[in-house]
Amino acid sequence: MTFAGQTVWITGASSGIGAALARALAAQGARLVLSGRNVEALQEVADHCGETLLLPFETTDYAALPGAVAKAWEWSAKDSGGIDLLVNNAGISQRSLAQDTSFAVYQQIVAVDLLAPIALTQALLPRMIERGSGRIAMISSIAGKVGVPMRTAYCAAKFGIAGYGDALRAEVAHLGLQVHNIYPGSVATDVSRNALTADGSKRGVSDKVIDNGIPPDVAVAQMIDEMLAGTREIIVAEGAEKAMGEARRTPDALLDQIGGFMAAGYVQRMNDGAE
Repeated sequence: MTFAGQTVWITGASSGIGAALARALAAQGARLVLSGRNVEALQEVADHCGETLLLPFETTDYAALPGAVAKAWEWSAKDSGGIDLLVNNAGISQRSLAQDTSFAVYQQIVAVDLLAPIALTQALLPRMIERGSGRIAMISSIAGKVGVPMRTAYCAAKFGIAGYGDALRAEVAHLGLQVHNIYPGSVATDVSRNALTADGSKRGVSDKVIDNGIPPDVAVAQMIDEMLAGTREIIVAEGAEKAMGEARRTPDALLDQIGGFMAAGYVQRMNDGAE
């Protein structure tokens, strides 16, 4: 199986995991909608990706999202019938102790890493439900499984987006949609260099563990393979980080149990006050 002939929308597509995903999916024959803030960098990615639609926007401009969804859906519908996979990848990390960190940093990271992907997903979701098919991928983090020092805001957002993804999957799986929560560990990108410090400024330097992390093309190859296999929790990590993620992996039996609530009439019972 591949994503050949399908349309994939990737946010944060101008660099790192997003750009690597774009190249790998294009190599499979996917059509791409590429979003991010840096138009020049997006164009550089698009130049190597075949048929693409550049759709730059600020992820926290929530009022602009319905228009972006309409444009992406119209472009994709003529060939693949709509967006087949949305990858919520855009995000920003943190490197600062909680006691030193401005509340404004918490607001910014939660807005970008949690509320923005929820807002985009909510805007696209009715179209996928009406069509009766589609995939949504939430790029969380090992730090969305295990709380890590100097990342309290980042962990809060990444735990949150994973929880949203799990709950959403339980609601829409019986409607033909798939939701993948993806938990990368250290991948060799600029995530640490672009991370926010206590006052909201960019850190400007990387971490050794990030610099020696999984190459992006290797990481995304695993993500793509596991999405095609229908894996709901995708842990992309090595060494101690992989062990942490696996230790906190949600058992498939529990995901099946929660997913079965809808077929068992959970919503009706809740609405009737019987649950």
